[in-house]
Amino acid sequence: MDVSEVLIYGTGLLAQLLFSARILIQWVKSEKAGRVLSPASFWTTSIVASILLMAYGALRNDIVIVGGQLVSYFIYLRNIKLKNIWDGLAAPVRWGAVAFPFLAVSWLLWSDQYSFSYIMAHSKISGALIAWGGAGQAVFTLRFVYQWYYSERLQESVIPNGFWVISLAGSLMIISYAILRLDPVLFLGQIFGIAAYSRNMIIGLREHRQHSTTN
Repeated sequence: MDVSEVLIYGTGLLAQLLFSARILIQWVKSEKAGRVLSPASFWTTSIVASILLMAYGALRNDIVIVGGQLVSYFIYLRNIKLKNIWDGLAAPVRWGAVAFPFLAVSWLLWSDQYSFSYIMAHSKISGALIAWGGAGQAVFTLRFVYQWYYSERLQESVIPNGFWVISLAGSLMIISYAILRLDPVLFLGQIFGIAAYSRNMIIGLREHRQHSTTN
């Protein structure tokens, strides 16, 4: 493995480490509180990890990874807004955060080396595998669309139990894609998530039962 590959995989692993860290912190705080929480650190860490993972996906010529982050990224930003963190950030940080995905997609589509046509022509992934991986990313992204819808209704950043159910389904699909794709970064990033998603689902169900009993 040459230096460039080390840097590429290092970027991906760092992104997955941050994604796992956000879940671990959220999980620990939820265990202490006895209910599912939506801490601010979950969303701020998500932004940084998403930027790194999009860079990793582009460097690996993997449109599934890049595309899977785009919708979630803006939902992370919206949750930061709901947490009343956004307005406290410096203007260059806010503008940079909004502009980054557009710059990344532009680079991916029109760069001489990593254009969309280049990716499709030189990709080692079959069309069926791209479709399966894309479906997994779509399901995984749907969890944040659901969370966003739920939070907008309450005008508060919350993580409903359905989020964890969808997370578990999407994670299993992405793990199978990672195995077929021979991608250790995606595989390692999802293994830890399965335990956290399952545990949060249990906490959420227990909280729902307790709430139903008191009412």
